[in-house]
Amino acid sequence: MTEIDYGLFHDRLERARGEGTAARWELLRAFQQEWGYEPTVGRRWERGEPDADDLARVDRSLPVPPALEEWWDLPFNSFADRPRLYWTHPEWPPTLRPDPTGYGVSDALPADNPFVGPDEDPRVCVFMAEYEYCNEWGYPAARSALADPPVLVAARDEEGRDVWLAQSHSVSEFFLQLAVTRLPAHYGWCVEQHRVTPETLDRLRARLRPTGLLPWRELGSRAVYFGGEDVVVRHDTGHGDFELVAYGRTEKSLTRLGDVLGLDWSEYLCAPESLREDD
Repeated sequence: MTEIDYGLFHDRLERARGEGTAARWELLRAFQQEWGYEPTVGRRWERGEPDADDLARVDRSLPVPPALEEWWDLPFNSFADRPRLYWTHPEWPPTLRPDPTGYGVSDALPADNPFVGPDEDPRVCVFMAEYEYCNEWGYPAARSALADPPVLVAARDEEGRDVWLAQSHSVSEFFLQLAVTRLPAHYGWCVEQHRVTPETLDRLRARLRPTGLLPWRELGSRAVYFGGEDVVVRHDTGHGDFELVAYGRTEKSLTRLGDVLGLDWSEYLCAPESLREDD
């Protein structure tokens, strides 16, 4: 297996940002393949036609961003192919917040939000949610005419308030970011650390590079991802179960990372779920 330096992921992402949505889809395809995902032949999760209950939660006068429709149709859409990898639920068509039916849990953007102007539509169009709807991801209704609008997440801020926060610079980048949070956890070797010392964090920041993705907000976490040789590392400064989780494409890469960080975690390495479970 050829090693891949994810310390260069930030550079790959910056190039894709500069080249447009199609380049971000290509980076998604490549990342999935690098971690072992291969499209299966069989039934996909299709969008389907909305029923009356769905339409009661939708403003049909708002356009659906082309990037969201493109994602559904990607031949390498690993969510539509294998949704159990993701533990999220899609909303199609995108549903409004506040939800006219009361089903969706989040509110509209407040008047003093940084995402839309005071005279613009404060609603949010949600297209993906955590299984229990603890978090919802969407784009501002006022930006629905954009081809690939920025994505917000309904989460709690540092003061414990329910707010909308920036999650990704675009819809296409969101689905790349979602794959980064899910696929290494299934296809990679893994080691988890409840807490790490300041010295370990200093080594992490000195030897690995941030991926350039915005902090991932889900279930109380605020996770920043770093990349190194055949490894992706999640550092959570929020309220997740583990402060640091490292994923390696090989067992060797995680053992090497432990040496880099000054940690002997060889007896705690977990083999990929893809090898241990009937997925």
